[in-house]
Amino acid sequence: MNRPSSKARAVAAPAVSNRILLMSGSLLAAAAVAFAAPAAFAQSQPGGGAPLTIQAVTERPALNLSAYGEVRTAPDMATISFGVVTEAATAAEAMSQNAARMNQVMAALRRAGIAERDVQTSGLNLSAQYDYVQNEPPRLRGYQANNRVTVTINDLNAVGTTADAVVAAGVNQIDGISFGLKDPTSAENQARQLAVRNLQAKAALYSQALGVPLGGIRSLTEGGGYAPRPPQPMYARAEMAMDAGSTPVAAGELTVRIDITGVYDLNR
Repeated sequence: MNRPSSKARAVAAPAVSNRILLMSGSLLAAAAVAFAAPAAFAQSQPGGGAPLTIQAVTERPALNLSAYGEVRTAPDMATISFGVVTEAATAAEAMSQNAARMNQVMAALRRAGIAERDVQTSGLNLSAQYDYVQNEPPRLRGYQANNRVTVTINDLNAVGTTADAVVAAGVNQIDGISFGLKDPTSAENQARQLAVRNLQAKAALYSQALGVPLGGIRSLTEGGGYAPRPPQPMYARAEMAMDAGSTPVAAGELTVRIDITGVYDLNR
């Protein structure tokens, strides 16, 4: 077996060394680029513009809180819903009797001082009435006409006398009475102020408990507001109008509530 000469060995050694140097040079160049990359963010843009700066943004801690304000106030209006129900052998007769009695009711409302714009028909219905006997087919008894009206009363002192008047005129069903506000703006604004004060106090309390200074408010959302009280049942009999006094009606108070949600920054 022939061995390479000493001259051949001397020539091969530098070739290996060159490869090592080339690889080392590549690694050094990559490292130089890696260390130089952050600095590139602060270099000037092409065309000689202002330096380009990129900063990391971290979200600030915040408080997300809710509060409400309530105001109790006396109502200044009432709404009564009532109806005239009539039955007859034929549909035409049932409607005719109903119309005659409803005309009397409308006249009674005008005498009570109720304006036409405050009277609204809320339902008109005509339906067949049947008698049901076991093991026999349904038997037509006649027809029922139902005319319902909703009346707004702006004078609370006239609520009882108005109910008596319409019953005396022919109303035989009263669905209910509800109380409300003609303009709830003032009560709502008072509730808003209370809600904001309560929210501020709650935010200050949390800030103190956490030991972190309270910053400014980031957002504020409102909910709630004025809603009329649902109608309450009011049972009427024709004998009401026979009594010496009018039907007693208590208006009570209404609650106007405003709910708010706020997001506050916390300063580090």
